Amino acid sequence: MPYTLQPDQGYGLDIESTEYLRGHASSPDRWVLNFGPQHPATHTTLRLVLELDGERVARATPHIGYLHSGFEKLGEHHDYNQYVCTISRMDYVSPIVNDIAWHHAVEGLFDVSINTRCKVVRTILCELGRLQNHLLCVGAAALDLGAFTGFLYGFNEREFIYDIIEYVSGQRFHPDWSRVGGAWRDIPDDEVFRRMVLSLIDVRLPKAITDLETLLNRNRIFVDRLTGVGAISREDAIAWGLSGPVARAAGVKRDVRKDQPYLCYASNWDGEGAEAVSFQVPVCTTGDSLARYFVRVEEIKQSIGIIKQLINRLPEGSIDPHADAKLRVPAKGDVYGSIEATIQLFEIFMNNRGWKTPVGEGYWSIESPNGELGYFIVADGTKYPFRARTRPPSFVHFSVFPKLIEGHQLADVVAVLGSLNIIAAELDR
Repeated sequence: MPYTLQPDQGYGLDIESTEYLRGHASSPDRWVLNFGPQHPATHTTLRLVLELDGERVARATPHIGYLHSGFEKLGEHHDYNQYVCTISRMDYVSPIVNDIAWHHAVEGLFDVSINTRCKVVRTILCELGRLQNHLLCVGAAALDLGAFTGFLYGFNEREFIYDIIEYVSGQRFHPDWSRVGGAWRDIPDDEVFRRMVLSLIDVRLPKAITDLETLLNRNRIFVDRLTGVGAISREDAIAWGLSGPVARAAGVKRDVRKDQPYLCYASNWDGEGAEAVSFQVPVCTTGDSLARYFVRVEEIKQSIGIIKQLINRLPEGSIDPHADAKLRVPAKGDVYGSIEATIQLFEIFMNNRGWKTPVGEGYWSIESPNGELGYFIVADGTKYPFRARTRPPSFVHFSVFPKLIEGHQLADVVAVLGSLNIIAAELDR
């Protein structure tokens, strides 16, 4: 087994100092090559300026800023529920996780507790989002190195996850589903939702992962292209602030779900002494591109296990936390047929009725598929955030790319970049 699994119990993290990447002086004998911003292997709009010494990369300079999105500035002009429509665009590979991460932070700021049903549904959706992200990452990693079939194995199951997300939220690509304390709507039918999820985790995904591992794990070309390429030590991973699979592939034993538990990852999540969901955290020590592949594949298996523990424990009742019926989100059918329900919906979502906006600031994070995704929010008592700052994993991981690629060949750029799984909308915010 190329990775080790950390047990459910907590673990410590020793922070050690390290030396940062040293730049190299340019040489007139070196070639400068633009890689991107729309290269087929970047999967997104980002640009790398490479300084080549023959076929080897002597220096790489990452460039961002090709989307001109202004996502963080938009947060100052949208209220705490409206901003979810912008948040889901920051990581368009698994947008449901962004929705939940934002309102997890808002609820921390507001000191709002969500009910047990909401916790279970959010946890399941977070893990479905992790599956979405990892399936695309490992599939695209295979595609970039010539294994088109491996990409299809991952992408086919992603499409089925989109079906589940669409059923829950009403939207396929950008669900914009969560709201302060709950969601814009509950699951239409628990039994249909349960059947769809069980079909995915019991039938479809196990076969797809088996096919993917059979194709790639012992594939001479795939393994040789990734082994020892883009390696980083545990000490350097800590110093650069890496998180998620990229950090765990280098031996950093940290996962927000374990270290700062939330939702069903925390004990007593149902208020009646329920134990936290059981899962293990895969950790490698080599820190190279192959290790990042193995960590993500194992995390797919662990996510399947988490969903299995919860899908048959979905509590009955409303996902809305309000006991007062006037503060609950009315059913969509009532909104279409009743002026009272229409006014009630308007008051809840446009005037934030039911929530008292505080004056203060704070930072809250979750374990997104790519690492620690956090939001620093400054509130001034109005219905709009005074400041909404994102801590996106892709921005941090892209900054370490020059260190990872230095000394490797030009063909290795694709392998290293794919193993980091950079999402451009997390770069230019």
